[in-house]
Amino acid sequence: MGKPSFILSMLQNKCPRCREGKLFFGRSTWNLKKNLKMPKNCTVCGQPTEIEVGFYYGTGYVSYALTVGLSLITFVLWYGLIGMSVDDNRFFYWLGFNAVLLILMQPYLMRLSRTIWLTFFVRYDPNWKEHRLNDQDFERTIPDQMEVLDDKS
Repeated sequence: MGKPSFILSMLQNKCPRCREGKLFFGRSTWNLKKNLKMPKNCTVCGQPTEIEVGFYYGTGYVSYALTVGLSLITFVLWYGLIGMSVDDNRFFYWLGFNAVLLILMQPYLMRLSRTIWLTFFVRYDPNWKEHRLNDQDFERTIPDQMEVLDDKS
């Protein structure tokens, strides 16, 4: 089998090390109470999902970049398809459309920003089956202060 697609595995919230394991417990992003619940380790390769305490604080920057990029894309599409004018309210209609779109996509964008952030620090290993991880590889983790869960609660 060939190398799993980088972009597709990221969009599907797969582990960056093996590109097979799911990073989140639930499939649905609409269960807002459990949207960001992650297992302690990847269920396929054993990669820890939180490398150090407070690891996911940096996802705010990724989420910001995603929302700005999405807003630019919708603006360009709106401008190309509908147009903009100072004589009417088309700009304000775009603002309303963009705000509703961002609110609806926010749960998925939160997951995607965590996946992208983890991908910055964990590289794909095509031979991950031979390179098993052990607890000594991750000395900066403190289990009592981690946000991830061991069970599927």
